[in-house]
Amino acid sequence: MKLELRHLRVVCAIADAGSLSKAASVLGLAQPALTAQLHRIEALLGGRLFERDHKGARPTPLGELVLERARVLLPAFSRLQEDALRLVDDGEPGERHRVGAVNGPMLGGLVHRLTEEHPGSPVSTQVSWSNDELAAMVAAGRLDYVLVGVCGDAPPPADHGLTWSVIAVEPVFVLVPEDHPSALLEEVDLAALADTQWAAVPGDGCFGDCFVAACSRAGFTPRTLYEVDMAACIDLAAGGDAVVLCQPTFRHTPGLVTMPLAGVPLRWRHLIGWDPEGPAAAFGPQVLRYAAEAYRETAERSARYASWLAAHPEFGTVGHHANV
Repeated sequence: MKLELRHLRVVCAIADAGSLSKAASVLGLAQPALTAQLHRIEALLGGRLFERDHKGARPTPLGELVLERARVLLPAFSRLQEDALRLVDDGEPGERHRVGAVNGPMLGGLVHRLTEEHPGSPVSTQVSWSNDELAAMVAAGRLDYVLVGVCGDAPPPADHGLTWSVIAVEPVFVLVPEDHPSALLEEVDLAALADTQWAAVPGDGCFGDCFVAACSRAGFTPRTLYEVDMAACIDLAAGGDAVVLCQPTFRHTPGLVTMPLAGVPLRWRHLIGWDPEGPAAAFGPQVLRYAAEAYRETAERSARYASWLAAHPEFGTVGHHANV
């Protein structure tokens, strides 16, 4: 795991709020999830960033250094994004499609549909691990639409005034080597994996907390959950070093298989958001339909997931009326 801009935003949010509980509310996170993020950031930087007590959180000397640099870097990065978008946006508002996305299965298919059905409209993309960062870019007019994922019934970012619609609801699968003892089963009990290490791609929501809670319900406390990019997840799974928590649409990789978890202890919702007052709002329902089509197409590529969906019709794409 490397230091990223989203980590600097977390540090600034804690410093500005003066406590982890207030910062968690501002960021739309559960406090345990924010605390866990802070611990990971401190581990990356080699020391404590805040002194915390009943009065709140105060920056340490290391924290002051990080804050000083972050308050220079973050505005500079935002200006860079704005200048770059002004340079590449040749069309007028409403004649272009600027799409942001977190890790998910639909971005490629959505871009394909937009470019095929609307060849005269430029399409640009922005990828981030942070739902909140992308939502803020839509609110600021730097993106038109954003594809995000949230765990279970958790809400999407609520501080930016966006309209949100559910594209699909899916189970969380696990990625294991094809010679794993569970690989030939129809599904695997979470408790049967109690002694393994775990891996998942990073994010700024409550997925880590939900995973720990699911393990607790299954009767165990999970070992280390590595937060790494998808390439590292594949390496860890292939080497037998970790079981990867993954989306069921994960593209087939030789030597690896995706497995459903019995009882669906973890769910994931894919959402799309846009500014209801922005110029792109009128086209939002069409983009939602394109995203749903892209999801169905991706799901059909996985024989195991397609079979699972046939037996669990309450999952997969939902009606276009499903607003959040």
